[in-house]
Amino acid sequence: MYNIKQIEKLTDIKPHVLRYWEEVVPGFSPQKDFAGRRIYSQKELQLIFRIKYLTVHRKMTAENAGRQILSEAKIIQQKPETFRDISETRKILADLLLKNIDKAENKAEK
Repeated sequence: MYNIKQIEKLTDIKPHVLRYWEEVVPGFSPQKDFAGRRIYSQKELQLIFRIKYLTVHRKMTAENAGRQILSEAKIIQQKPETFRDISETRKILADLLLKNIDKAENKAEK
């Protein structure tokens, strides 16, 4: 699980953009902790990276990115084992990236 600051570090997506995406992208709805802070799962992190790719590199609106993701979800349902393998690999990479970011920040503070 990741908090919004960790998500921002990993993705370079500002919190206000993430909150907007919650409104317009179907299925993107992070849980909230007891204090009301957003907590993002690995699945949501993957979704953020996909939305970012579609909006930044493919120049789609967030709404159209949401539609694209819905159509992709139908394809993924047909091959769940492939999606599971990709998800596990992405989680490992995201964790490594976050550790490196934290390590670099700690080094900079010294």
